Amino acid sequence: MELPEGLGWVGATPTGRAWLAALPTWLAECAEQWSLRLGPPFRQAYASLALPADLPDGTAAVLKLQYPDDDSRHEANALTQWAGDGAIRLLAHDPARRALLVERCRPGSPLHELPMDQALDVVTRLLPRLWRPAGAPFTPLAEEAAGWIDRMPSTWERAGRPYERRLLDAALALLTALVSSQGEQVLVNQDLHAGNVLAADREPWLAIDPKPLTGEREFSVVSMVRGPELGHSPAAVRHRLHRLTTDLGLDRERVRGWAIGHTLAWSVANELVFPHQIEVVRWLLD
Repeated sequence: MELPEGLGWVGATPTGRAWLAALPTWLAECAEQWSLRLGPPFRQAYASLALPADLPDGTAAVLKLQYPDDDSRHEANALTQWAGDGAIRLLAHDPARRALLVERCRPGSPLHELPMDQALDVVTRLLPRLWRPAGAPFTPLAEEAAGWIDRMPSTWERAGRPYERRLLDAALALLTALVSSQGEQVLVNQDLHAGNVLAADREPWLAIDPKPLTGEREFSVVSMVRGPELGHSPAAVRHRLHRLTTDLGLDRERVRGWAIGHTLAWSVANELVFPHQIEVVRWLLD
């Protein structure tokens, strides 16, 4: 099976190579377990292998085999919590293989195909439905952010100091202040960008691929603010920040702070640097 290009990074680590080696067996076992007829993988995958799947009764589904990272560890729990309200439905789950069988969105076109303001209208209607009271087993945002604070200086050094020290200092200060002063804790998704909301037939738009945490509402719009899918420019980023905070009644400075901290924390992965993320941090700071 030819893997999507976006999964090319996986083979660079022992964990990734072990996962790749197990995929053919797991695919065959999942297909047999759930009586699936599988199609070729979706090409836009980056952190999992996803394939269209048809059940014996004709139900259109997606089989997803997750890369074993911590960020998506509780994806099935989040989908169960939402129960199809604003997000795709979970049809079956095999924790041992990190395999999820989920509802397929049809036509499946991504939200970023809409003009930016129309897309933001969708987000402001969708997000409040996903803000559910939540606790265990989801990781608290405070705990996740403490990990970013701890790792960011050494990650910055190992990557060859790919951005100015002032960005690192600002992000660390903002995260430290935000962690201890959060509002009500709800289920939030740290990867809700405009490529992870798809057009569907059951509802006009559904969220997919959550990376769930429990944290304050302000954190939940960070990926939509920074993501390049709806335009990558200072004006576009600042417009999304303004629209989302205004329409959802969120604290603008807290959203801005979380966006700076989270974006910089995700700007380096396995010593691979993402310059567009660093640009967003500069725009939000300046």
